[in-house]
Amino acid sequence: MKSNHAPKVFAVVLFILAVNAGFAEDAPQTNSIRHSYLVLGGKTAIIGEDGNVIWEHKGGSRDGFVLPNGNVLLAYSGYVEEVTRDKKVVFSYQRSPECKEIGTAQRLYSGNTLVTELGSRPRLLEVDVQGKIVLEFPLQPETDNAHMQTRMARQLKNGNFLVPHLLAFAVKEYSPEGKIVHVLKTDLDELGGRKGENWPFTAIRLDSGNTLVSLTHGNKVVELDPRGAVVWKVLNENVVGQFKDPCGSQRLANGNTVVGSHGANKGVSMIEVTPDLKIVWTSDHALAAGVHHFQILTTNGKPEPGMPLK
Repeated sequence: MKSNHAPKVFAVVLFILAVNAGFAEDAPQTNSIRHSYLVLGGKTAIIGEDGNVIWEHKGGSRDGFVLPNGNVLLAYSGYVEEVTRDKKVVFSYQRSPECKEIGTAQRLYSGNTLVTELGSRPRLLEVDVQGKIVLEFPLQPETDNAHMQTRMARQLKNGNFLVPHLLAFAVKEYSPEGKIVHVLKTDLDELGGRKGENWPFTAIRLDSGNTLVSLTHGNKVVELDPRGAVVWKVLNENVVGQFKDPCGSQRLANGNTVVGSHGANKGVSMIEVTPDLKIVWTSDHALAAGVHHFQILTTNGKPEPGMPLK
């Protein structure tokens, strides 16, 4: 007698494979969206919309951008550098000896470069084109653990600086004088409190005035309004468990959000979701494994707006 269970088993297997790939029945197929992007992490590379590697540099990077001139600004643990596509260094800044790590590299409209240093004297710096410090003030991360003090800081359009402090469970806005003028907390009860380990890693001020924040060990990304209330969030359960220590995130021009999972050493490491939490694009590119941060450069052949000042 033939068994009639085989087709059912086969269907179940197909569904499980689809879920593991991030394509559950309610998630649209991803082949209609193509991105080129810069990945920063264990590997440092620019990947084209066709999946081919356009450019690759030494790995271990933490933060960075493709600049309008085509060069790439990169932050490593010990230094920041701007390199041409043929890998000529045209700008560099070495970490001060009393600090242990660097967490930020952002090119400002002034031409200066924003840097954060972590260690016994955590501080935010602006460095001019000659590598001279022209602005400096101490940060207040509320911990002596250098690695957990802060990550990617960003200058805002008003001239202030948005700085995520992991173990303080807070995104702090500093004035150029170093005064804290606003704080967004991430240990909210509705997000699981401090037990949820919602360490803020990347914080991006949106044009709406809200702030997009990646919460690493919390495995979620949230959007907070100026009062600190959660107005949008994407949780691991919305992406079939594929968030693994999400560090970098980016809000695209179309309103979608891309999230990179630093802990994804294989499989899907980058996921794009719509405002209503549909998965529309993923990357499992080998060079994106362990992505620390990233910059989406184009979508279906059209440049994405730059992220230097958001």
